[in-house]
Amino acid sequence: MAGWFKRWREARTLQHRAIPDALWQLALARFPFLTWRSEADMARLRELATLFLDAKEFHGVQGLEVDDLMAVCIATQACLPALNLGLDWYDGFVGIVVHADVVVAQREMVDDDGVVHHFEEELSGEAMHGGPVMLSWRDVEDAGESAAEGYNVVIHEFVHVMDMRDGLADGVPALPDRAAQEEWIQVMADEYDRFCDRIDADEYTLLDPYAAEAPEEFFAVASEAFFVAPREFQAEHPALYTLLAKFFQQDPAAFH
Repeated sequence: MAGWFKRWREARTLQHRAIPDALWQLALARFPFLTWRSEADMARLRELATLFLDAKEFHGVQGLEVDDLMAVCIATQACLPALNLGLDWYDGFVGIVVHADVVVAQREMVDDDGVVHHFEEELSGEAMHGGPVMLSWRDVEDAGESAAEGYNVVIHEFVHVMDMRDGLADGVPALPDRAAQEEWIQVMADEYDRFCDRIDADEYTLLDPYAAEAPEEFFAVASEAFFVAPREFQAEHPALYTLLAKFFQQDPAAFH
């Protein structure tokens, strides 16, 4: 899309389809972690959420109807990681599928001996290449309370979307240059190995133990805590906090 046309369309969307004040205030009241930033950032977040709602399509399944407040709640949380990066990071998909509760997915795994194992996995969210993004509304709705545990399913899945922008879900997003990539890989590898050692030792961690599953999950889980429990996360992972603050171009602990 030509630059001038994109700017014209966005201006019209912001003028004619802005999130109503009542809906905006209801969303902020549900999720206090959204408000830990300056007035300018809050205005930017509202604009991004408006543009996000205009660009994406929401689908409720199994009888769930996604109303305006639900859509605003999802959009606002989804736009938090993109606040200073822009919505271009989410250009690769359109659909957002919302379930009332967790989804039981059928999985299969081949072990080192070539034996195929079938199992069930409960999912509160899932992001796929090219979309859609799947979310459990129960987990979305509870995000205000689960923030104390560093948990947020919307941020988790949309960080996966960011991670996949370069074509790979590997825990290394598209970075501006080779130096930034090398720094990212080094810090993430050190933090991930240290975290896995703590999980193996059965230590308590702010981050969900699921983060030890793979580097890409570690990136997504760490990003949840970065945004919803920033001071606790900074205290437990100072080097990782600095790395994420540089990537997301945000410092939520400064406002919390």
